[in-house]
Amino acid sequence: MDFDWTMALGSFLVAIIVGLTGMGGGALMTPMLVTFFGVSPLAAVSSDLVAAAVMKPVGSAVHYRQGTINMRLVGWLCAGSVPAAFSGVLVAKALGHGGSIEDLISKAMGAALMIAAAGLVLRGYLAYRGRNGSSDDGENAPEIKVRPVPTVLIGIVGGLVVGITSVGSGSLIIVALLALYPTLKANQLVGTDLLQAVPLVFAAAIGHLLFGDFRMEVTTALLAGSIPGVYLGSKISSRAPSGLIRRVLALVLVASSLKMFGMAAVPLAWTMVALTAATIAVSLYLRRTARNRDTLPSPVVSPGVAGASGGQSERGPTMAA
Repeated sequence: MDFDWTMALGSFLVAIIVGLTGMGGGALMTPMLVTFFGVSPLAAVSSDLVAAAVMKPVGSAVHYRQGTINMRLVGWLCAGSVPAAFSGVLVAKALGHGGSIEDLISKAMGAALMIAAAGLVLRGYLAYRGRNGSSDDGENAPEIKVRPVPTVLIGIVGGLVVGITSVGSGSLIIVALLALYPTLKANQLVGTDLLQAVPLVFAAAIGHLLFGDFRMEVTTALLAGSIPGVYLGSKISSRAPSGLIRRVLALVLVASSLKMFGMAAVPLAWTMVALTAATIAVSLYLRRTARNRDTLPSPVVSPGVAGASGGQSERGPTMAA
């Protein structure tokens, strides 16, 4: 069995993104295997899912120790997603290959991901305006109230899409949770999504081990890179400011959206480089603006105003006397 170190390095980089944002495994890892390493699509999906069954528990364990997982949300999501994932497999078999249906779902997910990215940017901008230039918006967010019925419905829809397309256990759930719980902290969002995806990915991995095109050499390289990568990404995510996680999450949402729309790997890479550079430039500008605002001198009080206020303070004791 030949070990591919470049594949391990690629999986390490993708796993850092998964640990940081809770998404990108299916949307980034599988295209990487097919595009850059010539792995067949079925073998890429099978090997990636088996690796993810080990990778995602590692990331969720880090968040669990840091207390950045909402266990009630995880429970209600899994109540809908786990049975729906099995039903999705049956639906996929009943539809046959379903290329046109999968293409339609991919386009719909791409639009939803782009809307979610725009929502994150808008949320960050409003938080910046509301906090007089602060770039961190989620540290003092109020405790959320779990809504069981909509949360179960999110799990059902997410499980069906995963069962049919094998993609979306992270991205689709993230989009729905952002819409339903807009005050959820960024690191809680990532930790909750990572843990709820574990039973989904595990069930899919078993199915691909039995009926897919599992390749041990591909999975070994993926695990060698993804386990330390997802651990590092989760460590950063569980401790990093919500503003930083929000920016990274928005970039990954855009990348996943463009991939869902069918953008090729090279244009996608250059687009993300440009967007990352623009994000860094805007962040530095806003931080500099906020710093300049904080260092502005206090307004000088005129002697007349000072004397008036001083006279008032002196008259108080005189009246009391």
